[in-house]
Amino acid sequence: MSSRVLTWDRDDNPLWGAAGLLFRPLHLALAFPSILYVAAMTVFLFRPPDLFSFYADRIAFGILVFFVALRTLALRDKIPFFPGLSLPMLSLMALAVFRALQEPFDAQTWSLVASKFVVPFALFHIAVLVFRGASQRRHFEVFVVLALAYLVFIAIAFLADARSLIFPRFILDESLGFHPDRARGPFLQAVANGVSLNILGILASALAPARKIVVKLLWLALPLAVLATMTRAVWISFAVSSIVLGFRLVEHRLQTVCVLLVVAGLLAGMTIGFSDHSLKTALWDRTAERGPVEARLAVYDAGWAMFQERPFTGWLAGGMYAELARRMEGYHLRTFYVHNTYLALLVEFGAPGLALYGILFFNLFRLSWRGPPAESGGLASLRKVWPIVLGVYLFNAFSVDMAYQFVIGLVFTVAGMLCASEEAAA
Repeated sequence: MSSRVLTWDRDDNPLWGAAGLLFRPLHLALAFPSILYVAAMTVFLFRPPDLFSFYADRIAFGILVFFVALRTLALRDKIPFFPGLSLPMLSLMALAVFRALQEPFDAQTWSLVASKFVVPFALFHIAVLVFRGASQRRHFEVFVVLALAYLVFIAIAFLADARSLIFPRFILDESLGFHPDRARGPFLQAVANGVSLNILGILASALAPARKIVVKLLWLALPLAVLATMTRAVWISFAVSSIVLGFRLVEHRLQTVCVLLVVAGLLAGMTIGFSDHSLKTALWDRTAERGPVEARLAVYDAGWAMFQERPFTGWLAGGMYAELARRMEGYHLRTFYVHNTYLALLVEFGAPGLALYGILFFNLFRLSWRGPPAESGGLASLRKVWPIVLGVYLFNAFSVDMAYQFVIGLVFTVAGMLCASEEAAA
């Protein structure tokens, strides 16, 4: 009776081939964490609230954290820690978690805690670990250009009433999110869309010198996309930041291009407005609209009164929104939010919360002048435009509570890249 000998030769045994296929994704994720990072950011961009894939962003975030942690352990790398940035972020996150734990579990409360504090804290430190080389930064550069092109395209499609070109289709669902009459993008909120367009445009100018033609074309269309958001704060921040951008980069041609593109875009918008009666009416009504301003001022008054009652301890999440709604009797709003990041911090955490936020952003601004002497290329340009990025973010934070994890994640990703450059030079 003959016996068969089981061979373990790698070339002959199919088990090795199957094992190789199973472990291939693991190898790719460990070898190219920057691609995994931008994939997670893409999921954040397309996170559709209230739909079946509501938790897709949490799954993507968990996968990213797992593989980067595994890679860090395998390489015996040091977990980055920057006291001026890590400590304020950690303190804010601890305050938010402590408040959430004091109440019965609520999915919306924990989602806000994750979007505003947990995810940015993790992304900042992960970005330091991931974006240490030029090839990794190129992956982020490509992502920035593609994300900007997508958001510009769907905003202009909305402005031109070409609804069939807008994808995903949930953007057009008026029962979801806010501002269905504006170009709100996949964020389902016009301010978040406008801030993303503005920041991505600035980052593309600094990070993509090899794609100058593409970036210039996108900047030519960017004013129309910003106009389509129908948001006054976004219009102001875009106009100011575009002019400052040219002077900050100290390139005379870029200065001229930035100024001319802003002027050309605004003229094009005016031309479209005057040629299309309905659009002209919408733009004029939006510019002169007083109803939302009055409602927002009433919210601010109610929020400020709540802060004065508890200036150091703040309000618990559930009680805060219920109390705000009670004080806004007579205003029939779908939801009651403070609509101001700074006032929201005061109401939620009291004065200590706003103080920590101020310390955090003061140290973020310091990144613009803390670069290593030998730094050049895209990182040097990125450091020059960093104050403009923060300025756009902080200015628009006056008109919305920044709870959009793509926008926050974008800012703290760039902060992590700048810190990684400092760490490499140390």
